[in-house]
Amino acid sequence: MLDRYVHSYLRQLAIERGLSENTIDAYRRDLGRYLTSMNGTDAAEITREQVTRFLASLLDGEEAVSKSSAARMLSSVRGFHRFLLAEGVVPVDVAADVKPPKLSMSLPKAITIAQMESVLAATDGDEHQQLRDKALLELLYATGARISEAVALNVDDVLEGDVVRLFGKGNKQRVVPVGSYARAAIEAYLVRVRPVFSARGTATPALFLGARGQRMSRQNAWIIIRAAAERAHLGVQISPHTFRHSFATHLLAGGADVRVVQELLGHASVATTQIYTLVTADSLRDMYSTAHPRAR
Repeated sequence: MLDRYVHSYLRQLAIERGLSENTIDAYRRDLGRYLTSMNGTDAAEITREQVTRFLASLLDGEEAVSKSSAARMLSSVRGFHRFLLAEGVVPVDVAADVKPPKLSMSLPKAITIAQMESVLAATDGDEHQQLRDKALLELLYATGARISEAVALNVDDVLEGDVVRLFGKGNKQRVVPVGSYARAAIEAYLVRVRPVFSARGTATPALFLGARGQRMSRQNAWIIIRAAAERAHLGVQISPHTFRHSFATHLLAGGADVRVVQELLGHASVATTQIYTLVTADSLRDMYSTAHPRAR
């Protein structure tokens, strides 16, 4: 019975809120685990204690997850129960007062400008895949795009060469400038590589293509980034989100206004962007303690 309501809820999220397929899949996984724990209990019979026990099971046991993952799963469950109440399926929202675990604030992981330059330099070369990889990594760093936004780009989303149109969470559109390095890398890829790759597959408007002419996947982008980091002998693990974190951190360190960075990142709230100011402050403290003769 519950699974039917979950299906309706996911459909509402997709149609009315315009959430991406990846986000819907995350909700589906979270709620699938919740349904398993409810073991066929009817929606109207679920109690607050059962929801609390579900949260406890996420934090302790053989299949325990991190506090942040548990908080995310509880958020999915609470959204589902709000839906049940709004649809008149249940008379009360039993999940409303269940509190998520307290999270220790983890600052975004950014790499230094020198490290970023070494990663970008690791894609130098004239081979087709090198030119494609250079364009992808330069664009990620130049725009702060999420990897899902980057691989979803179409050729027409590169506007007049110096700005790019990104579609973020909830399909919200934003236009972000593209610096000269990324612009040159994208132009080289479009002229010398994309026509070759495109001829190997079916017609697609995608900007970034695999060698067989299909739209590049997020998984392939991860592989490209890991390989570049290894060639750069970076010594630290990085992910696509490292480019986004570094984009924001380096902008703020260079004097950019936090609200401008908020717009560039597509954050709904400036509070999310302000986390990066803490990263910058930490860097300044480290630099001060190292360089000032009376800092220690």
